Amino acid sequence: MKFNTPHQSCLQDLLEWRRDVRHFDGRAVPEHLLDKLKDAMELAPSVGNARPWRVLRIETPALRQQIRDEFEASNADAAQSYQGEDRQKYDALKLAGLDIAPVQLAIFTETDPEEGRGLGRKTMPETLAQSTSMAIFSLWLTARSHNLGVGMVSILDPQRVIDILDVPATWQFNAYLCIGYPSFTDDTPLLHRAGWQENTPTLWQKR
Repeated sequence: MKFNTPHQSCLQDLLEWRRDVRHFDGRAVPEHLLDKLKDAMELAPSVGNARPWRVLRIETPALRQQIRDEFEASNADAAQSYQGEDRQKYDALKLAGLDIAPVQLAIFTETDPEEGRGLGRKTMPETLAQSTSMAIFSLWLTARSHNLGVGMVSILDPQRVIDILDVPATWQFNAYLCIGYPSFTDDTPLLHRAGWQENTPTLWQKR
């Protein structure tokens, strides 16, 4: 299949309007859309075709509360590293959508999968986690194409998440995602708009 200008324009729109969403309107996400997100992950590339991502859909209120509590504890610790105006700005940021996001996914990498038989990862075992990251991005863009928002909660202690969710010892925590319909859309990152960090270009260097 050869792609043309309309395809390229649509992809560019998705890239420009993909945001890390923290504000959701609370509407339920239809199951058929969640199936599409799962299918998108299945299309992601992976080292040795190992497909190492493992996904838990967190619905139990008690588990959600424990994750919420862990976020609060980690966020309080992180806030201590800022002083003065930076601390005020940090405290004003909304850094998670845990309270209202209808769908919450904990995503892990199986660090010793039978699939792939070790191909491509002997010298770079981190390619397993990189594969999971590509699957997450596939989910993210697909979600945006269906007018869903995705937010990644990164202010969590990975070991605490592993303990809370009681996952196998070979699972490495990668991401906790909040998914739902955004309460507003924006083509500018929240941290840019809030004055925390503007977009800066990354130059491709030549050697």
